[in-house]
Amino acid sequence: MTEEVHISSLVVHSTPKRLAAVELAIAQMTGAVVHGTSPNGKLVVTLDAHSSQDMLAKVSAIQLTDGVLSAVLVYQFADTAESMNEAIQEEKAHAH
Repeated sequence: MTEEVHISSLVVHSTPKRLAAVELAIAQMTGAVVHGTSPNGKLVVTLDAHSSQDMLAKVSAIQLTDGVLSAVLVYQFADTAESMNEAIQEEKAHAH
């Protein structure tokens, strides 16, 4: 079976008083990174997963986190790990 790479970005809205707890909960999820927050309760998050089912489970877990009002998918990308590694090798070859 071919290994897949799924990358998504989300804007998560939380209640302002729960922002710190939501940020911590998301940051502790495997493959999740919180890139920024705002005092009004918005968070910018990226997720990495190995399948579309895994990605959906992670988005669902964020949506169900206490204090989260919404989690909106902004960007989604999927490809095989082999294809992504080929692109990286080609880029390195052209850089030299």
